[in-house]
Amino acid sequence: MKGVNYRETRGMPYVRREYIKGKPQNKIARFSSGQAGNNYDYKLELLASEKIQIRHNALEAARLGANKRMATVGEMSFFSMLRVYPHVVLRENKMIATAGADRLQEGMRRAFGKATGLAARVKPGQVLFEAHVAAANLSLAKEGFKVASSKLGCPTTVRITPLREQVAVVED
Repeated sequence: MKGVNYRETRGMPYVRREYIKGKPQNKIARFSSGQAGNNYDYKLELLASEKIQIRHNALEAARLGANKRMATVGEMSFFSMLRVYPHVVLRENKMIATAGADRLQEGMRRAFGKATGLAARVKPGQVLFEAHVAAANLSLAKEGFKVASSKLGCPTTVRITPLREQVAVVED
């Protein structure tokens, strides 16, 4: 099924992996990248604007897009972190819609479904990504978050917080 079918949060989240045969693997390769200990001027946070489920491959695509944009100035000039984890196991009850399919499927009998992927449930105002950058790279980090926002499937906002007292907030 498409990712659009898993956007809405219906019912209780299915997170108990002890009962699942063939657990889906998490596609997120890294949760943090860049240099963590440097003195940075700004902290940028990408916030979700609505309640949604985001699949793990969408989170990975957003992370890669943002990091690729920020890595153009060098891997050691920023620090980015993914702040959500895909706990919810997504299931699919496969249906076949071809001729002769009535002999192959059971309909809604035993309709629990097989595990197909993972998703993170996100609330409005929850931080999805966080990045620490120098003042010179602030516009590049904003571009990276714009790329990441286009991959997530929900409206997002960017919150910019100065980390030092003497740095004034620069608005584009």
